[in-house]
Amino acid sequence: MTRKSTYRVTFHNHGKVYEIYARKVNQGGLLGFVEIEDIVFGEKTTVVVDPSEEHLKSEFQGVKRTYIPMHAVVRIDEVEKTGLSKITDGTGRSEKITPFPLFTGHPEPKG
Repeated sequence: MTRKSTYRVTFHNHGKVYEIYARKVNQGGLLGFVEIEDIVFGEKTTVVVDPSEEHLKSEFQGVKRTYIPMHAVVRIDEVEKTGLSKITDGTGRSEKITPFPLFTGHPEPKG
């Protein structure tokens, strides 16, 4: 029996930090993007519903594959178990993450 890999992908989106789980993560065919497929959400084993995970489910409903800009990705981890997907504000002390600055062009020659 082969074990399917699960990846936790953390990335910035509109000032928030998203944490989602997926079965496939690749460099992708689009230059500068990370391709994420087979997004996984937690099992419905309890009556408690997490509103941030429900928001993510509705946001990614019907999405076969999504492309995240590389500069928005904070980290990608291969994990043993799927956790709860969530959206955090990104302004808290533990979530204070500064995105890597983008290089927008070549400097003009002086002189």
